[in-house]
Amino acid sequence: MNQLSAPRPAGAAWALVITSVAGFMAALDNLVVTTALPSIRQSLGGALSDLEWTVNAYTLTFAVLLMFGAALGDRFGRRRLFIVGLAIFTGASAAAALAPGIDALIAARAVQGVGAAIMMPLTLTLLTAAVPAERRGMAYGIWGAVNGLAIASGPLIGGGLTEHISWHWIFWLNVPIGVALLPLARLRLAESYAPHARLDAKGTALISLGLFGIVYALVNASTHGWTSGVVLGGLIGGVVLIGCFVWHGFAAARPMLPMRMFAKRGFSAINAASMLMLTGMFGSIFLLSQFLQTVIGYGPTEAGLRMLPWTGMPMIVAPIAGIASDRIGGRPVVAAGLALQAIGLGWFALVLSPEVSYAAQLPALVISGTGMAMFVAPATNLLMGSVRGAEQGIASGANNALREVGGALGIALLGSIFAANGGYGSGAMFVDGLVPALWVGAAILCAAVVAALLYPRRRAGLPEGSGEAARTLEPAA
Repeated sequence: MNQLSAPRPAGAAWALVITSVAGFMAALDNLVVTTALPSIRQSLGGALSDLEWTVNAYTLTFAVLLMFGAALGDRFGRRRLFIVGLAIFTGASAAAALAPGIDALIAARAVQGVGAAIMMPLTLTLLTAAVPAERRGMAYGIWGAVNGLAIASGPLIGGGLTEHISWHWIFWLNVPIGVALLPLARLRLAESYAPHARLDAKGTALISLGLFGIVYALVNASTHGWTSGVVLGGLIGGVVLIGCFVWHGFAAARPMLPMRMFAKRGFSAINAASMLMLTGMFGSIFLLSQFLQTVIGYGPTEAGLRMLPWTGMPMIVAPIAGIASDRIGGRPVVAAGLALQAIGLGWFALVLSPEVSYAAQLPALVISGTGMAMFVAPATNLLMGSVRGAEQGIASGANNALREVGGALGIALLGSIFAANGGYGSGAMFVDGLVPALWVGAAILCAAVVAALLYPRRRAGLPEGSGEAARTLEPAA
């Protein structure tokens, strides 16, 4: 069982199409439910905490099992496990559409997260194996643009389908796409394995249970409070288990995530930047999308349309950012993108009021969206270039897990700040809570800029996406 030796252009094109569309579905389901929550509550009933779990159940299983999914692919075949994950995701989408009650919907969303956790990290591994190093920046740019399209269209698709057809169709949408991708993946993707890969049962148990404890605590923090037994128990237990996982990564002969990978400054820096970016931005998007509906009074479709200057920018800018990272290196592009996101959130915090016009918000939407678009593809290239080829599967799983934890932390942290300073009682109360939450989000993104600048400079003439780049990066000045 060996790695593929030479990527073929035709195979690269098919890999780009299949992995991008699969990534689109997984990314779409992170946000597509948010604009449909009022309709789901009318249809299925349930308390506010139940509605939150229709979002959080997906995030929880997605984050917890990402590294395990990547490890399974490395051991048993990346194409094979990609197909398994895609089939689980597609079937769970149909189950969610057919759910007779809120509990059944939450269970289906959790299974969706399992499928996405197996499928998502392998999209990058399969794409990296199929595309030559010198063209990976552009490929990651296209992959990032398609994922950006999912983010852009999530609120819009969810709102449009809910408003004009039924909330069930936000899940039915995945089914024909998944059914079409399954035979294409079997016929057009080449199989690959990580050399000498094996499953690390102890490491898998430690990281899965540790992440479960932390993410479970984070998604319950806004409901139960940060000092409740459920939240503190989950956080403390999760931290202890992840501490054991770190020790295991140093002590074991062949751990699932060798801690020596974090000794590489590039790998540590880009993972820290990714987690911080998702913490600041995901929580902000979650609150701002509610601001447009709760305070300004837009319907689901109108709110989705007005978010497009932010969420739609990756479709335009991400491919350009990917090409730029090939030419000048990803480090300056990533740092600039994070800085723009911080500026955008600060702009929002300065102009928001219950009577704010859309024109006043528009510059912040464009700046934030441009910054997000500049981050995705170059950060992916930096991540894959910071490790050896045999480590790329688990690196992708680790990075995606940290991003999902960052997203859950962002919603919990910024939601708690919002609740402590304001509420849903009036437009003024909502803004009173939203503004300090946005300032915290901007500060987190400034910390992400610092983390990105710690990534080592590349040596001239060496592509960052190559395995050799991971071994010859020069320290940043």
